[in-house]
Amino acid sequence: MEKKQEIAASAGEKAPEQHAIDVVPYEHGDAKGTVVDAGADVKKERLAVVEEPQKKKSTRVAALDAFRGLTIVVMILVDDAGGVYERIDHSPWDGCTLADFVMPFFLFIVGVAIAFAMKRVPKKREAVKKVSVRTLKMLFWGILLQGGYSHAPDDLAYGVDMKVIRWCGILQRIALVYFVVALIEVFTIKVRPNTVQSGPYAIFNAYRWQWLGGFIVLVIYMVTVYSAYVPDWSYVYHLEGDIDDGKLFTVQCGVRGHVDPACNAVGYVDRMVWGINHLYTQPVWIRTKECTFSSPEMGKLRDDAPAWCRAPFEPEGLLSSIASILSGIIGIHYGHVLIHFKTHKERLKHWLSMGFSLLLLGILLHFTKAIPINKQLYSLSYVCFTGGAAGIILSAFYILIDVWGLKIPFLFLEWIGKNAMLVFVLGAQGILAGFVNGWYYGSEDNNLVNWIQQHVFINVWHSVRLGSLLYVIFGEILFWGVVSGILHKLGIYWKL
Repeated sequence: MEKKQEIAASAGEKAPEQHAIDVVPYEHGDAKGTVVDAGADVKKERLAVVEEPQKKKSTRVAALDAFRGLTIVVMILVDDAGGVYERIDHSPWDGCTLADFVMPFFLFIVGVAIAFAMKRVPKKREAVKKVSVRTLKMLFWGILLQGGYSHAPDDLAYGVDMKVIRWCGILQRIALVYFVVALIEVFTIKVRPNTVQSGPYAIFNAYRWQWLGGFIVLVIYMVTVYSAYVPDWSYVYHLEGDIDDGKLFTVQCGVRGHVDPACNAVGYVDRMVWGINHLYTQPVWIRTKECTFSSPEMGKLRDDAPAWCRAPFEPEGLLSSIASILSGIIGIHYGHVLIHFKTHKERLKHWLSMGFSLLLLGILLHFTKAIPINKQLYSLSYVCFTGGAAGIILSAFYILIDVWGLKIPFLFLEWIGKNAMLVFVLGAQGILAGFVNGWYYGSEDNNLVNWIQQHVFINVWHSVRLGSLLYVIFGEILFWGVVSGILHKLGIYWKL
């Protein structure tokens, strides 16, 4: 952690590097729509104070922090309460639930941050070096937290068998999107305009290279998904104590262009690149109606369940992560709008028109069954639907917080958003809970976290479902909101 190291400094402070979930440093416009030059020289700032004493102190756009904080909060909610309220957990296959908004929202706000971080690139080589180093840091943390080395919070053991290490994960996907989108921004610095006209298409023309990059990504994804041949494949099921432990299953495919769980090109690419032993072993498709009569909730496997129901599948795999670059491209567009347009009206006009257009396009593609909304495949309709939702929610936060000045109700989201990496690692990934669980009495299950959950919430409400939900809200989300607020008052922020 570093003290007094906020990502986007207010006037009079130099803006350092961004923390990990933000991924990059960025500057915010003030509440009047003026872009803040957070990288200004201290001496020049002092001179400006002398020459323009009437100039108001600039502030960061709080809506961005609140949006990031909301994403972290939803992530904690669906991860820790999704087990008892499975309808908010990830959709088993086609469709979109609350949990399915988390990843694209992360990537969207990363894109917004990149626009500010790369607004000025004095030296390309130095910028490429910083982007590369930060990408490697995120990859390291991602593998450490989600590769199997950390078993927190339930298992106090550490370590992973390299034969089955999981190479993909949330931070790994964020790292890829950040790396690609940031490099496009760095290498197009000379062709980017300083000013943009107020026309509806001028901003798209000004940053056509970013959209060209997005189009190339889309072509690569669509061509692979709908033209790659997927052969039959096999896997060995492993679950200690299960009657089928060690059994070899074969999934029959031999098709092209299928987007069902068994024979899609997304899973095929991951099996070829990473190896089937390195994929996520608990995919949500086990809750599909083909696998259980309890769908969309978890239940006993059907007697006629197909062979793929217990197979591994990587939800943050290579091809789907390539498609997720589009979420970052959408986000950087919103950042460009914030940089170039000076009034609330102009910003909201561009943001809301883009948001509703994407949302409607995603809905249209899904309900016409042209391209179903699917988080596991990161389909085009999913990109559009979630990208549009992100733009609309950011616009709503901007109106409420930065235009109308209703900051107090959203302070806890801002605080969490400013320390997103810390809350992600210690809270969402259960590192702090795992540390507390390490101080147990008699048995590992007899620890403070379990005692609070059982006696303060579940026993009081006489309900495992309601008690678990209330524990997540008050014992986790509210707790991290308070911790983030204290750290904010102390000027302490954790970044990569």
